[in-house]
Amino acid sequence: MMHKLLIANRGEIACRILRTAKRLGVATVAVYSEADAHALHVELADEAYFLGPAPARDSYLSIEKIIDVAKRSGADAIHPGYGFLSENADFAESCAASGLIFVGPPPRAMRLLGAKSEAKATMMRAGTPVAPGSSSGDDAELIEAARALGFPLLVKAAAGGGGKGMRIVRAVEELGAALDSARREARAAFGDDTIFIEKYFSGFKHVEIQIFADMQGGVISFFERDCSLQRRRQKIIEETPAPGLTPSLRARMSEAAIRASRAAGYVGAGTVEFLVGDDHFYFLEMNTRLQVEHPVTEMVSNQDLVEWQLRVGCGASLPLTQNDLRMSGCAIEARICAEDPARGFMPSTGEIVHFRAPPLTPFLRIDSGVRAGDRVTHYYDSLLAKLIVYGENRAQALTRLQAALEEIEIVGVATNLDLLRAISKSDAMARGDYDTEFVASNIDALIVPIEANMDLDRVLLAAAASIFLADVRRAAQEASRAVGDAWSPWAETDAWRLYEPAGYEFAVMQANRTLTARVMRSQVSGFSLIFGGVETSVEIRKIGDRLLLLVDGVKHEVATVALDDGIVVILRGRNYVLKWLQAATSWQGHVPSDERVLAPMPATVMRVAVKPGDAVSKGETLVVLEAMKMEIAMAAPHDGVVESVACAVGDMAKEGAELVTLTRMDGA
Repeated sequence: MMHKLLIANRGEIACRILRTAKRLGVATVAVYSEADAHALHVELADEAYFLGPAPARDSYLSIEKIIDVAKRSGADAIHPGYGFLSENADFAESCAASGLIFVGPPPRAMRLLGAKSEAKATMMRAGTPVAPGSSSGDDAELIEAARALGFPLLVKAAAGGGGKGMRIVRAVEELGAALDSARREARAAFGDDTIFIEKYFSGFKHVEIQIFADMQGGVISFFERDCSLQRRRQKIIEETPAPGLTPSLRARMSEAAIRASRAAGYVGAGTVEFLVGDDHFYFLEMNTRLQVEHPVTEMVSNQDLVEWQLRVGCGASLPLTQNDLRMSGCAIEARICAEDPARGFMPSTGEIVHFRAPPLTPFLRIDSGVRAGDRVTHYYDSLLAKLIVYGENRAQALTRLQAALEEIEIVGVATNLDLLRAISKSDAMARGDYDTEFVASNIDALIVPIEANMDLDRVLLAAAASIFLADVRRAAQEASRAVGDAWSPWAETDAWRLYEPAGYEFAVMQANRTLTARVMRSQVSGFSLIFGGVETSVEIRKIGDRLLLLVDGVKHEVATVALDDGIVVILRGRNYVLKWLQAATSWQGHVPSDERVLAPMPATVMRVAVKPGDAVSKGETLVVLEAMKMEIAMAAPHDGVVESVACAVGDMAKEGAELVTLTRMDGA
């Protein structure tokens, strides 16, 4: 076994590898960028070394810097995790040349199977059906090949995965822009902008086979994983085994995956991905690394795949043979990402001011690389955490997923939690009857704001009143101590003062609505809330860091998180932002005019498509930004003429920074 392991990654996968290495008694070395100086993976490691500036090309994608840290720290092995350099054959060769164990496949196998175009050729030689496509030539040749292939089709990055550098193209007119955009995104995410195209199949499922191989020629496969629940080609919920897959189809896919792995001389963990429709399957690609969704395989097999990687990387045989491997039950994973559904799932950045997860059990696991107090930046992937559940059967696993999603609480950045909850409760999920287009086709039904109603408003106002009265009570206590007079009205420290028999009136803004209420002294351990002409009795009990509110005798457990100008009330896992009215009025005053196009978040300017004097139409792209390895097209809010451009390619735009100013055309 190795003695010291360097983890060339960050976030939840770095933390995942660190915990397994520590359990095995292996010393650990973390690397970090300027943006990750206080990250969780840095804290967990035995040693940590600074790589450089926040951009990945200057830190996590720098082969030279990582090899140098490995030598300085005395590490004898490097685990690349996933993303960044995990599928970079040049990195694997550099490790070998420096006498370091690369915890992954040999460079030759990586080139044969990791590069998607080479992998397709390898699969074809092995007799596996592949999706039609083209992987050669410049843009003109790819466009010509696309005309012959027919639409719709996919533009895909040859390196990496995770949906980065991938675009669906439905007409030839869209292809040129898709090729440019996919190349830029792939270059930022993987340091490789090689692109190819392939036929897009509508209504198919995305199913993958986890394989593992050792240096002695042993290869086994685990249960398949269904990864069809995707948004923008990025997986968000995965499960194993795949619902509805027949044993014969599973056997054929597993056989194809193992055959290709043997042909390429593969070693380590790998995932062979297929498109599946009816009783047919097509090879998509092979990920020559550990997958983000590997925990579901671990749950049903009761195995630690990172441990398998470390042992196989040192030359050991596979811990189990195919006949010895036992898998049972069902496991489901949900990926929690920092993105804002209300803004088209734009990446969300900022400080995580509150993070609470349900307690871990043998059937519930949380893989996370963040905690309260950490900052989410625009430099890296938006994945915050993964929630994984196990059940003896699929129905039990799904019920546990739904319950656990209700208990996850995150405040400070917007997340996709509401989307995950909606998918988990959908009829299609209950039946296991979904495909790769399910989320996109049903997004409007899945993301539905909760309708305002008096009962909900009373609970929110009761929580706000509880915080308001607690603040008044603290102020009264401070005033009482300052006066030092036991008979002073300031000595009333229960928030009710002698000269205020009528109670208090307060107002908050919630979802662009102003809610005004009055609170009055009650004979019970609480207060009376008057809202909408109705008086409601509220009792308050404290349970740890939670509030237990009895609103007219109905129990509601809530959490509250203070903001500078309001509070967040968390009810059944859902966030409700309440702004104190004064702060809300001030906040409204800063709503930008639609004459200015502003940066929605910190981002890098990748392209400026206009210049002063240009006439533009509503929806036309003005500036393209990049944040979290995703491109964000800033469009004209109306027809107009560009008055000024306040940014240039390469600029780092702060949130709210002016990008372009427009003058409306007459009648616009």
